[in-house]
Order: sequence, then structure tokens, then C-alpha cells
Amino acid sequence: MKPELDAIVDRTERLGVIGSPSSTSELALDVLGGAVARKLVGELALFRFVQDNAPHYALGQITEVQLRNVWHEDPTMRSLIRQRGRVDAVSERQDTHLGKMIISAVFQAGGPAGYEPSILGTVPSTGTPIHIVTDEVLDEVLRPYREQIFYLGHVYGSKPRLPLWFKHFDTGPDGAGEAYHLGIFGKTGSGKSVLAKMILLAYARYPKMGLLVIDPQGEFAQDMRPARGARSEFALPVGDIARKLGKQPIVLTVRNLVLDRWELFEQILFESPFFEQLTVPKGENRELACGRLADQLKRSNVKLKDLHKRESFDKAWEILSDERNQRIFYRTQNSRERFNATLEESDPNEFYSDYWAPVATLFREDREGAMSISSALSDLLRTNVDNRPILVIDLSREQAHGLFWNDKIQSLVIKRLLDGLSQSAEHFYKEGESLNTLVVIDEAHRLAPRELPREDDAARGVRSVLIDAARTTRKYGLGWLFISQTLSSLHSEILQQLRIFFFGFGLGLGQEFQSLRQLVGSSGTALDLYQLFRDPHSAFDIATRQYSFMTIGPVSPLSFSGSPLFLNAFNTVEAFLEANALALGETGGAGSDAIPNLSDSSEAAGGSAFPPDAEPEDEAQDLIDRILKWAELHPEFDRSFVESMQQQLEARGSLTEKQLGALRNIITKWHIM
Repeated sequence: MKPELDAIVDRTERLGVIGSPSSTSELALDVLGGAVARKLVGELALFRFVQDNAPHYALGQITEVQLRNVWHEDPTMRSLIRQRGRVDAVSERQDTHLGKMIISAVFQAGGPAGYEPSILGTVPSTGTPIHIVTDEVLDEVLRPYREQIFYLGHVYGSKPRLPLWFKHFDTGPDGAGEAYHLGIFGKTGSGKSVLAKMILLAYARYPKMGLLVIDPQGEFAQDMRPARGARSEFALPVGDIARKLGKQPIVLTVRNLVLDRWELFEQILFESPFFEQLTVPKGENRELACGRLADQLKRSNVKLKDLHKRESFDKAWEILSDERNQRIFYRTQNSRERFNATLEESDPNEFYSDYWAPVATLFREDREGAMSISSALSDLLRTNVDNRPILVIDLSREQAHGLFWNDKIQSLVIKRLLDGLSQSAEHFYKEGESLNTLVVIDEAHRLAPRELPREDDAARGVRSVLIDAARTTRKYGLGWLFISQTLSSLHSEILQQLRIFFFGFGLGLGQEFQSLRQLVGSSGTALDLYQLFRDPHSAFDIATRQYSFMTIGPVSPLSFSGSPLFLNAFNTVEAFLEANALALGETGGAGSDAIPNLSDSSEAAGGSAFPPDAEPEDEAQDLIDRILKWAELHPEFDRSFVESMQQQLEARGSLTEKQLGALRNIITKWHIM
């Protein structure tokens, strides 16, 4: 019986035939006259052949087209052309168009699924027809994997959507069985951040997969709250879509992230102006002073969470005034006298408010919505829950009002997060569990550069942990997605550990292109096609911008040969949602990271009937009143969910246990008294 795919291919347009010379890695394409006038470079094409007595189908992308006319290359004819221009007998009529096609996937008809992967073990005969690939062709050949397919865009310069798959890191039918490390590279404005958010949503389809975003610039945190407005033209509402998928986005900012290590306190105090104002310069003396102060505070039973209190500062001032402690960091009498003179002249009230409190508040647990790093990681990494969250940690400077914060402090906090992740991953591995978690690192070229100043210990610490994590955590089920503006400046140890790459516009010159050439492993037509990418911002308007990417690695069922694939990413939210059958949540809004996902429950939507376990009105009203009263003093909190509960209570007279539980969770989460 003739396979269904043959009937579909017969209805597609013929582009040409296999020419000579051809090999199993690259085929020559003799273009038909009827296809000469159409765009060919970047098109996905297919041909049929028989191998081992079984029908086979090979797919690949056309990477180059050449024009040859042997008459125009003849010296005598060139002389005639120079005098007359076009020669009707040979010009155009004797033209031959020669294409190059790189094979990326081969399928064999048969097997339980209908089509199974194979290889191009021979070169089909010249004259074998080559057809254009359509969405219908791809849907048929990938029918067994339909549930796993995810789309980020179209085949480069063509209409069919490019099928990709992003599997979770555990075992099972949709699992890869191990973690992958991914990398997205491109200049500012190349679309890499939007592509990363699409990939984040691809992984958000898996309930048992945890997702962590370390967000130094605050861009991902912003898209978790789409109602607050987006700065970019592609406002992908990640938070709303994730909630609809059952993933609860949780955003932690510098304001409510509680630091939880004495070592961090020492390091941050060292970087702060506290000791600088006491005439202790950076170096060994200040390092010893910070260590001694922290040690004596611990011996005095001062807790990290209480450092912000005035009595803790007074104790610290007393410790620094003690000559026995001064001898630890100042060995000479003159230095100690100078330090004492500065202490006596200084105003303790000023030091407390200006230099101590901004540091100590970072460790304060009673801030609104406060959560320690240990608690945040524990909630994210729990594998025994039905739907694990998306945790976004916003470390941008804009969120640090009233706190001591700079790039070095950011590096110290990131290192603490990475250390906690690595330790947790190792623990789960020893217990026989896979962590099944993806960590997204934005601005990776800043966190793990090839070159760093020798004196920048904080940055060196972050880079060291990232390099070690990239080497070791794959077997733990912990994968990493690095987003970087450059290839050449990202540390080579990390690049070597990546399995999946996306290369956007901006890597086609100088050192960047040399790094790209080393990764792709050739200087052939694939890189020539990459260099044709145009700057998205050269378009006449936003609607016509093209965000092009070259991808290599096990990211597509069309690329198990490892050859590069090329795509144009979706440039509208509607196209992305439609292609992947995604929908927006009904209750998205600002600050909804603290609100459980009830958008698809009949109770939250105001269903027509309540179950018999509805609670009395007085308890529900008390919970709502407490939250709304507290919210009046905290404008950043989104009141929409609580107000909808108030309306339902007034209309129905009661709330369900599930809705009451959601209100109790808000009170616990935000520490509402």
C-alpha cells in the first residue's frame, strides 16, 4: 500500500532534482526552470529514495544557490557580451541554477509509529525529484511525536513552522532522561530574550519540572506581571500563559529576598562604605575587621535576622571600640589610635541609618513578603508536588531602594543561589531522584566571562560556581540556559558543556565569527547562510522585523544528524499562541505571583453552584477584610483576586474551602497580621 506521505508529497511543488557531484553530507540540486524565480535559500526540501528495500524520506535545508552559464564564461563570448550586452541565443536560455542542500533528517516508512529515524547511507541517483516541504508534510512524518512538538517560529525565509521539542529532564515518554544545557547568543535587539521566554513556556508544560530564572536586569520579572506594562514591542505575557498551564509564577525581588549566611554579611560589609568611613581601607585589615565583628556578634547571640535592630548595631559599635578586637585587625598602636579617634568623632546615629541599616536590612526576615534563599530554593525544588512553580529572582538595582546594593553584592547573592542549587542537586542525586529543573541565567557574559580583574573575588566566585555546575549538574537533572550577547567573551568551559545552541543576529564578524566557526565545526554553506541574517532593527517598521536564528543540537526531530537548522522566530504573540495551542489565563495581573492559580476552577470563576463544604460567611469576611486593610498600605499588591472573592461572598453568602485556603495562603505568604 502506498504510504500516506507519498500522496502528500505528490501534491507539493517540485523544486529540482539531485545533481552531481553529491555526497551523503551535501547534495547538489539542479533547479527546475519553473522554480528559478522563487526564493530557494533557506527552504526546507524533501526527496524520496529506496534504501535496503524500504521507502525513505530525506529532509534538509537549501543553503546556497549558484548560477552557471558556460557560454558566458567563454572568453570569445565575453568579448561579444561586452560590446552588445545580452546575447539572446545564450543569455538566460543557457543558464543553470545549482543549489546545495544539507540533509538534517531521514525517515524510514514502517515501524509501530509509521515512520522511524534512519540515516542517509547512500546517495540517490541523479534526477531524483526534490520537493518543497509544507506543514502538511511535516505533520504527517512527525505524527507519532505530535504531542511533544513545540514551535518557536517558521523555517528561515519560508512558510512551514519549524518543529522543535523541549523535553523535561526526567525519564518517561516526554523525558530526555538527563538534563541539557542550552545557550542563546546574539546582539542586543536580536530577539534572544523573547526566544528564551518562549523556551521557558515550552518547559512550563511539564507539571513536575521546576523553573528558576536568575534575572539581573528585571526583564523576566516584568513579564510575569504583564498588566504593569511591557517595555518591548513583543510583550509576551509569560505569567498569564504559565498560570493557564498550571505553573504558578513567584517573583522574588531584592526587597523580599532574605540573605541567610554570616559569610554573606562579612562579604557585603566589606564592600560597603561602613569601614571606609572608619578609615579602614580595603584589604587585609578590613577583611580581618569584618570577620572579627561577625564572629563576636555570633558569640553575643545576635541573630542575622536581628542585625537591623538598633541594639545589634550598638553591640557592633561596642565590639569595635574594644581594644582586644582592634588588635586583631590593627597591629600598631598608631593605627589603633587613629581608628579610635574616628570612632569617637563619628555620630552613631548617622552610621546606623546611613551605613549599617542598608546592609543589615538585607538579612531582615520581617519584611513584607520576605523569603530566605533557603526557603525559596526548597519550595522550588520539592519534587513531591503536583505542579512545581516558576521562580524568578529579580536582582535589578531598581528594586533595591533603601538597601545597599551594587554589582558586587549582586554577584555575592547569585553565588549563594548557585551554591544552594548545586548542593540540593547533589543531595537529590544521592537520594536517587532527578532534580528535573532548568535554571535560566540572563546576562551570562557578565557572570562568567573569560577575563576578570584579579582583585574581583566576588565575580570570580560566581564564574567558578557556574563553570563547575555546567560540568557536573547534568547527571543530577539540573540544566542551564545561558543568555549572552557574545560568544567570544563567555568562558570556553561553559561553551563546551552546552548541547543546544541558538545563534541570533550579530555574530558574523571578527572574534564572534571565529568563535561561531569553532562551535559549528565548519566554514561551509551553513555559516554562509547565517551571515545572510539581517539586523531586525533595519526593518521599516516593528511588524516586519525578522528575528532569525541558527540552531544546532538535539532540539528538533528534523536535526538528529546534528546539522544546523535555521528559523525565523514568531514576531507576534498571537502567532506564537496559535501555533502551540496556548491560551491566556483569565486572572492575570500585576503582582499575582502571590495568588494561587484558580483561573480554571469553577469556584474561582464564579460557578453556578458551591459544594456543601462552603465555610461560614464571618470567617471569609474576616480574611478578606484583613487582606484589603493591609493592601491599602502596600500598593504593589494586586487586589483583584481578593476583590473578586468579596463580590462572590456578597452574591453567594459563602466561599468554598479551596477559596478560603487561597486567602489563608495570601495571609501566610505576605505575613499579614
